[in-house]
Amino acid sequence: MGFLSTRFAGTDGVTLEAAKWAHILEAEGATCFWMAGMLDKPAEISHHEPLAFFNHPEILEIQKHLFGTTRRPREITDRVNQVKERLKVAIYEFLDRYQIDLLIPQNVLTIPMHVPLGLAVTEVMAETGIATIAHHHDFAWERERFTVTSAADYLAAAFPPTLPGTEHVVINSMQQKELARRYGQASTVVPNVYDFDTPPPGIDDYNRDFRNEIGVSDEDILVLQPTRLVARKGIEHAIELLRRLKMPRVKLVLSHPAGDEGSDYLALLNERIADAGIDCVQIWDRVGEVRGTDPQGRKIYTLNDVYPHADLVTYPSLYEGFGNAFLEAVYFKKPVVVNTYAVYARDIEPLGFKTISMSQLVTNEVVEKTREILANAALRDEWAEANFELGRRFFSYTVLRRRLAGRLATLFGES
Repeated sequence: MGFLSTRFAGTDGVTLEAAKWAHILEAEGATCFWMAGMLDKPAEISHHEPLAFFNHPEILEIQKHLFGTTRRPREITDRVNQVKERLKVAIYEFLDRYQIDLLIPQNVLTIPMHVPLGLAVTEVMAETGIATIAHHHDFAWERERFTVTSAADYLAAAFPPTLPGTEHVVINSMQQKELARRYGQASTVVPNVYDFDTPPPGIDDYNRDFRNEIGVSDEDILVLQPTRLVARKGIEHAIELLRRLKMPRVKLVLSHPAGDEGSDYLALLNERIADAGIDCVQIWDRVGEVRGTDPQGRKIYTLNDVYPHADLVTYPSLYEGFGNAFLEAVYFKKPVVVNTYAVYARDIEPLGFKTISMSQLVTNEVVEKTREILANAALRDEWAEANFELGRRFFSYTVLRRRLAGRLATLFGES
């Protein structure tokens, strides 16, 4: 199995979900190999091609001429073709080096953050006829920044392509319907999943001192916002909720940085926090992918260390392709305040999860329900167990295993 993307590193949604797919496939006897522009996989199973990274200087220069404008210079078309050909050489090397039987492009045929790579993958698929499961996370039509474009021909050709021998997988039912409407292309919904068959980790000898290390006490109530600080996460609603709660020991914990989308939103959030007069603890310099120490000798914790200490999780996103942080909160048995973004309202809420739900507004009802859940331990436990069971039924590794088995059977026949 050959996984291919711009990046397989860090804790972004594509990287995390690809790792879950690989875990399931390897448990069934497959061997998985990786190709990307940024990789943290072992060298013996990796094919690193720096030009495949969406933040490569050559790619950034090309992309700025493809979006935000309706006309592209001829030299940009030439550069797209040149880079595409270089990437095709790398992809063929990857397929030959590891004798790949099944190609699994992860979002590179979906969101056009790297147009030459999407074109290269599409042409290799067309030239080889290799069996492919195209895993789609974020389509161009779901992002405002791709609306104005000089690359409509490229988008029609490769984002996504319509080729025989390809199984398309989307992460929500809205994408499934839009893909059929726009491209006449059938697809299968495979939701994001979590390992609900394994009990969640709790407080241990390593993370027991977490509260002390970040400067809060055992009596403080920690409200965790476990997402990057980007505008579509709606974090200003979490700030407003804490302002209206008026509970002196409640502290908002921000676990992730802004990332690669700029610092303007973070500046806005800091202004809102100051105006609201709430306590906020920003811990992204103490949270990493693995446990360890930073250059100052301070302990680094993982999200698995942070969640057990949280009393409440806020997830007020305005838009999500699915909702990994929601599944994390359910897995760690934490009550969650969730904004009813479209995918949640359509694919998750009808399953019966017990949450404090809001619709773009922090109403009196939302505030009172939050107070109630923080004060009532029995109710928190009731919600936690009910939600965990729903997560196990609908978003577990067992669900992923069955959906992948169906796609493989379609491509290769029943074994």
